[in-house]
Amino acid sequence: MSAQAKVSIDLGTRTGGDMAALDLEELLATRLLVQGNSGSGKSHLLRRLLEQSAPWVQQAVIDPEGDFVSLAERYGHVVVDAQRGENDLQSIAARVRQHRVSVVLNLEGLDSEQQMRAAAAFLGGLFDAERDLWYPMLVVVDEAQLFAPAAAGEVSDEARRVSLGAMTNLMCRGRKRGLAGVIATQRLAKLAKNVAAEASNFLMGRTFLDIDMARAADLLGMERRQAEMFRDLQSGNFIALGPALSRRPLPVRIGTVETGARSTSPRLVPLPEPAAAEDAHDLIFTPGAEEARPFVPRRPVAPAVPSTSDVMAQLARSTPPAPPPAAEPAPTLSPEMRQAAIDAALRDILAESEAGFRTISVLYQDFLVRCRIRRVGGQPLSLSAFRRRLAVAHAGIDLAEAEAEDSPWNEVLGMAGALPEDMQGVFLSLARAAFDRRPCPSDADVARAYGSRSPGRARRLLAYMEERQVIVCRLDGRGRRIVAIPGLAWETEPGDPNAAGTPAEPSPAD
Repeated sequence: MSAQAKVSIDLGTRTGGDMAALDLEELLATRLLVQGNSGSGKSHLLRRLLEQSAPWVQQAVIDPEGDFVSLAERYGHVVVDAQRGENDLQSIAARVRQHRVSVVLNLEGLDSEQQMRAAAAFLGGLFDAERDLWYPMLVVVDEAQLFAPAAAGEVSDEARRVSLGAMTNLMCRGRKRGLAGVIATQRLAKLAKNVAAEASNFLMGRTFLDIDMARAADLLGMERRQAEMFRDLQSGNFIALGPALSRRPLPVRIGTVETGARSTSPRLVPLPEPAAAEDAHDLIFTPGAEEARPFVPRRPVAPAVPSTSDVMAQLARSTPPAPPPAAEPAPTLSPEMRQAAIDAALRDILAESEAGFRTISVLYQDFLVRCRIRRVGGQPLSLSAFRRRLAVAHAGIDLAEAEAEDSPWNEVLGMAGALPEDMQGVFLSLARAAFDRRPCPSDADVARAYGSRSPGRARRLLAYMEERQVIVCRLDGRGRRIVAIPGLAWETEPGDPNAAGTPAEPSPAD
């Protein structure tokens, strides 16, 4: 799309029968909020917008109910099943931006917390794309109150925090990265205000609760007494306002769509002829002759997916059929030799240049293979224990010395245990730099320790650890960063946060 081009999207008709046009370029710069109770035509509006803009701009749809997967057949969207790991979703999102493919993230079948985590991971991958990939993209989030709730609900605080952070990034900071947020909600009162406030364009549909009508009227610059009009709107009718739509509140009726949702509105169907009481009793409680198999629910509950640690531990425990007895049993390693072999396997893994960017499950599998090669017997390390040992080894800390009762590292390991597992390695690396009085690692170094190439993610990671009070960051007079460990007289030397990342040091095994 050239800088001189102006693309107008046909949303439907306005009063008088004229076309209700939406300026697509203006929308990409100013974002859109859609509100309407169930049955108001909100999803129909989103589908019309997606269909009309599909030839002009890349799209990503966060779809909690699987209603928009029908776009794939008609418009070529790729359906991404969210029932996969968060790291996979981040990688897929990065490739989506790289190859400029329109996608639908199908969250159907996940519970509320899983949906929030999956959407946050996917939005984070879109947001953290390299600068060269910041092409315009329309990001549509249906039922946005699920991902940016105004108040805490039944989900965990961590899931709500990451999901709300991803939605805030989309609406507040996404424009500079080419991401244009289009969020739709049934209840404005249930949507976080800092997310809703970033939209400059509004399409308000039918709503009945006073608090939602009042907020809709405020957003449209209408008087409170005019808010009653939202109760009288018919399905598919909205009040439009914004630089991409209209400078004054304008009634709009949304046009027809070419694709349909898999779910439909309930319709009345005539009942069968009434049966006698005895016959009705027999119909319900007597199995028919054709019932050859037990009743299966319409949507059976999917079996629980085993965690990666369970799968890896099961693989480690599995053994091939016993070979013929050997003449002499294989020698077993002493505890000291076994520990040395495990440490050598960890050093070999860390010596690989791309180890920091591989998933923990892949590294764990590599570790188990290296232990088998070294004939390390006994119960293998669990995935969580391996992650902890890898983080300690990466920071250059001697685990036996650190776990001694009089060691100051014992307190540091306790502080690390209060952080999420994927952040512990970064914290221990910062603590090691503070202990050694080395310059503070740059954003690039912190990102590398976290397994990322995004300096922005590194800065958010440091801010999160400072909120948890495990580090204290400050700047000296020259703008260089210093990181201190609370409770210990450890702090790094000043370091440039914008410096290029330092290459990984060779392993002692080399």
